[in-house]
Amino acid sequence: MNWRLVLRQAPALRVDGRLLSPAHLRALAVDDVRRVALPSGRDRIELGEWFDVLPGEGDDDVLRIDGDLSRFDAIGGGLHQGTLHVRGDVGDAAGLGMTGGRLLIAGDARDLAGCAMRGGWLEIAGATGDLAASALPGDIDGMVGGTLVVRGRAGARLADRMRRGTVVVHGDVGDFAASRMVAGTLAIGGGCGAMPGWGMRRGSIVFAGAAPQATSTFVDVQSDAGVFWQLLARDLVRFGPPFDDLPRRRMTRLAGDLAVQGKGELLVTR
Repeated sequence: MNWRLVLRQAPALRVDGRLLSPAHLRALAVDDVRRVALPSGRDRIELGEWFDVLPGEGDDDVLRIDGDLSRFDAIGGGLHQGTLHVRGDVGDAAGLGMTGGRLLIAGDARDLAGCAMRGGWLEIAGATGDLAASALPGDIDGMVGGTLVVRGRAGARLADRMRRGTVVVHGDVGDFAASRMVAGTLAIGGGCGAMPGWGMRRGSIVFAGAAPQATSTFVDVQSDAGVFWQLLARDLVRFGPPFDDLPRRRMTRLAGDLAVQGKGELLVTR
C-alpha cells in the first residue's frame, strides 16, 4: 500500500530521512509506519511523533510527503525504485547516492543535492545549494549517472568531479560550475558564475543563457561539430525552455581546461 505523510510539527534537531522511501514503507501496516524510527541527534524517534500517516492514492510505488522538511537530510537517499514526491523544502543531501526511481521536490533543496548520484531522476522545482551532483568528502567521483533537473538556481561547485549523467539547471549557477569534471553533461539556462569548467578533463557544459566569462585556459575550436551538436541539442529539448530551441541556434565551442590537459568543452549558444 502507498502512503501520504503530512508533517504535523517540525523536529527540534536535524533528522536523517533516508528511510522515507516507497520501497521501505509500502509493505508496512499503518501502525508499523508510525513506528519507523529515524535518527535525530543521538536518538531514534518514531515517525509518528512528527507525521500524520494517511492512505495514499494510485500506484503503490508512490510515497507523498507534505510539509516543510528543511530539517530532514538525505531525503530520497539510496532511492532505487518508485517515486518519492515531496511538497515542500528539504534539507541537505536530497537524493544522496540514489540509483533509480524518481525524487520530485516541489520546493528548495539545501547543499549536496544529488551527491554521489548513480541513477534515477531527481527534479527540484525551486533552488538548490552548493555542491549539487558532486562528490562526498573524500570520494574521487561525483555524480556517475542519472538525471538532475533544477528549475530554479544552483549554488557553487555544481557537478564537481562529475563523471557521468546529465544535470540541467534552468536558472543561474554559482562559481566553479563543473569544476574538475571528468565526463557528463551540464546544461545551464541562466547566468553562470566565475571559473566554469575549472580543472575539467572531459565532458560538456552547454550555455543556453548568457555567455560565460571563460578563462584563458579555454580556446576557441574551429573544427566542425555540427552533427554532435544536433544530437546533444535535440536530447536537451525535452527539458523545455530555454533549451527547447537549441537545435536552431548557432554554437561556439571552447576546449579545455588546457591547464590540466583537459579535453572538455564549453558550448556557447546564440
